[in-house]
Amino acid sequence: MASSTSESGGVSVTTACLVVVVLLLVAACGGNGGSAAAAAVFSGYKFESHGEAEAFEAALLQQACFNVTSLGAAGRGGSRGCVSRLDTARGGAGSGPVPVLRAALRDTLGEAVSAVGAVTGLASLSNHAGEEMAVRDCIELLGYSVDELGWALDAMAEPDSIAEEEYARGTLGSGRSARSRRAEDDLHVWLSAALGNQYTCVESFHGTDGRLLRRVEAAVAQLTQLVSNLLAMHKRLRSITPLHHHASPTTHKNGTDGAVSSSELPPWITDVDDAELARARSGRKAMRVDVVVAQDGSGRYRSVSEAVAQAPNHSKRRYVIYVKRGVYQENVEVKKKKTNIVIVGEGMGETIITGSRSVAGGWTTFRSATFAVSGAGFMARDVTFRNTAGPAAHQAVALRVDSDRSAFFRVGVEGHQDTLYAHSLRQFYRDCRVAGTVDFVFGNGIAVIQRTTLATLPPASPGQVASVTAQGRRDPNQNTGFSIHSCIVEAKHPTYLGRPWKPFSRVVVMESYLGAGVQSRGWLEWAGAGDAGLGTLFYGEYRNYGPGAGVAGRVRWPGYHVIMDAAVASHFTVRRFINGLAWLPSTGVTFTADLVRK
Repeated sequence: MASSTSESGGVSVTTACLVVVVLLLVAACGGNGGSAAAAAVFSGYKFESHGEAEAFEAALLQQACFNVTSLGAAGRGGSRGCVSRLDTARGGAGSGPVPVLRAALRDTLGEAVSAVGAVTGLASLSNHAGEEMAVRDCIELLGYSVDELGWALDAMAEPDSIAEEEYARGTLGSGRSARSRRAEDDLHVWLSAALGNQYTCVESFHGTDGRLLRRVEAAVAQLTQLVSNLLAMHKRLRSITPLHHHASPTTHKNGTDGAVSSSELPPWITDVDDAELARARSGRKAMRVDVVVAQDGSGRYRSVSEAVAQAPNHSKRRYVIYVKRGVYQENVEVKKKKTNIVIVGEGMGETIITGSRSVAGGWTTFRSATFAVSGAGFMARDVTFRNTAGPAAHQAVALRVDSDRSAFFRVGVEGHQDTLYAHSLRQFYRDCRVAGTVDFVFGNGIAVIQRTTLATLPPASPGQVASVTAQGRRDPNQNTGFSIHSCIVEAKHPTYLGRPWKPFSRVVVMESYLGAGVQSRGWLEWAGAGDAGLGTLFYGEYRNYGPGAGVAGRVRWPGYHVIMDAAVASHFTVRRFINGLAWLPSTGVTFTADLVRK
């Protein structure tokens, strides 16, 4: 999935600028691109005694400092020093469990900033373009982590002192609000993304001589551990919060007998208040076009990149860029500061943005994307993103997405290997077409792909088989995964639904048409990995149909499930998996909130 080699130099000036930007973001304490209001998160819990409360807080402190070394900004004094520092920062014993998480978040944010500085310092040691590009990737990705940790810290800010008073009385949050639950979900999403960024950073150095790789691994190791600890703390806090008491999955048979019941829901699953559906209903507004892009000069700009560059930074409203039909040969990046950008074309296959970067051509997988977006609230409709590097070029991304609450409607994504890189955060795809050969939907975002055609192309070489997904969840507490709902898997060649790129890979295919090329086993092991991940992944199928939908011959892995219960499948819908009712209605994009057939 990731590799690296060359790009032209000039990394020192670029990285210095990026560091300045990151430090400014930290000074602003997040600048919440996730736009969640502060709420009294993790409220409503009660303890039987003061001693039980203190024991829970002490356990949280230990979790926050688990496996912390003496290295890094957050590791002063090792685990013992970490516990002492956080205990002081949270206000001492009896202050409640939430201040422990808040103090740990601040510490982790400081470590993220230190990691940016450490990796930036390595830029002068790079001796070829591949390493320079990998350093660039790392600084950008660590900047994402700084943003996401900052958003999380903002979302945890108490709106008033009521929470402290209620905690002292033992009645904190007896009336939990939907806003509080949404803030907890936001925290989970952002922490999951912040963990994945460091792994992608390290992967950008694969294929180099390893000299800088070991230094980068050391620079981000402490940050990776601290974010993993935060996710474990989030899970602990959810375990004592009302409406979040779900049992972990139990071991059971698989294949045709591997039914998952509603009493075996994973701990990361949460409920959505039905009242949100009523609040979500709103009339659609007419689209306002801000600028037009046209190759013939009839618009304000001739290239999409120029229009994006001139768009306002940190926009609070949707900024619409209308791109007239034509083939635009350019690589476009919508940076973090470019929020709420909307790209509207004149039709899939009519407005085409195309490039040809690839790993074989000297780019990292992360940097190979024809179109890359990280600004929150991005939308695209009636456009095609294409990578023409070809089947022999290995990883060659057409579209990379790191935009939280992003939506794609009637969008084509065309390539071969690694076509759609759903790298991180919440994403929704509707009435799209994604085509490729190997792992052509991959990454570690939390994405629902709905009523979309997933088309496998002819293999690059004899004997090669197509795999639709390669989901990259690494930590059991991340809430990431792919939900493929009401789609068409157009398998005209031997095709597998997915293979486990990382140990906790998660993909659910439900109510979808599976073409004749879908192999009877359904899923494929990762090449050379043996049984690795087959017991920790979560692959599920629910009420699919078509010639490739039979489950009798499916794999018998411990992590594979034939889902028989609609209550289980419903947790992978728009309503629940990406909390879509809270944000999709405002996009105007058509969506199905629940299962089609219950």
